[in-house]
Amino acid sequence: MFKKLEKLNRPYLIAGPCSVETKEQLFECAKSLVETGKIDVFRAGIWKPRTRPGNFEGTDIQGLIWLSEVREKYKIPVITEVATPKHVEKVLTANIDMLWIGARTTSNPFSVNEIAQALKGVDIPIFVKNPTNPDLQLWIGAIERLENVNIKQIAAIHRGFFPYEPTTLRNIPKWEIVIELKTLMPDLLIFCDPSHISGSTEKIAEISQYALDIMMDGLMIEVHPEPSKAKTDAKQQLSPLEYSSIIDNLSYRNQFEDTIPSNLEKWRLQIDSIDFQLLELLGQRHEISKKIAAEKKILNYAPFQIERWKTIIKTRQEYACKLGLSEEYVSKLLQIIHKESINIQNQQMVEAKNKII
Repeated sequence: MFKKLEKLNRPYLIAGPCSVETKEQLFECAKSLVETGKIDVFRAGIWKPRTRPGNFEGTDIQGLIWLSEVREKYKIPVITEVATPKHVEKVLTANIDMLWIGARTTSNPFSVNEIAQALKGVDIPIFVKNPTNPDLQLWIGAIERLENVNIKQIAAIHRGFFPYEPTTLRNIPKWEIVIELKTLMPDLLIFCDPSHISGSTEKIAEISQYALDIMMDGLMIEVHPEPSKAKTDAKQQLSPLEYSSIIDNLSYRNQFEDTIPSNLEKWRLQIDSIDFQLLELLGQRHEISKKIAAEKKILNYAPFQIERWKTIIKTRQEYACKLGLSEEYVSKLLQIIHKESINIQNQQMVEAKNKII
């Protein structure tokens, strides 16, 4: 059914539910997606180990049976995730067309090596998601472990990186890492998983378009027949109709070029990524300033504290010097940030006073 994984003159489209829940859910989703004509591979998770136990964790072998039946009924290749050699054995027995290694598994070289050994001699496409942290060498290392056991059909999936502080996205894209991977491994197919980057359906279209704009080879998108009833990742799953609409409105080149983005483009992507992270941090600082204002009101403290300001200037300038930044540059930047913080605190105190009056 499935031929060799190779570049197309359009993006690959992989879609399907986050996890297999019931046979009816799986078949309804597959039917709807096949009818759109906008799918190359049907995806569905069989094993769903959660951050904490007690929630729905997949359907195991029964789900594999249903996924295999979808493959036969709708004549479409199917893919699922594996995290252990035992998973690999079950997937191969069920005649699943391809598989992916998840972000948490990629983060553990021991696990990847065990999976690679279980795949030795197998000729099916293997997709490798990026590790949870932005470590390009760890990602490349997982790919190399598969290459070392003579796996020929390997692709990468970019699903963003875990943020250590709350952000508007579930995962930080850090597109510059994808560009660097493309630079180092130009023959590697790289897909984008906008569902996990976004964490909700709101930005899936925007992220998908950006991925195609930087010449990624395909998309893996989560789709559920009734997203609000999904047992896993309900907020980031599209309905088949929403999925079809997004795909219809994406633009891409008729012929994908085998070119590597220039250094200028790579550096611009790094700047974009850093700027958005700076804005996220400034937003968090903004919220903390509000909390400080409320506490100062209780303590009857003035918004501006000269000794605190002296400490900020001194410690930040010392650290800035270690980073090669000029004292004048850092001083001006801190003055702008601190002024905004004082304005926020003054505003909060005035509002609190007005409420009392």
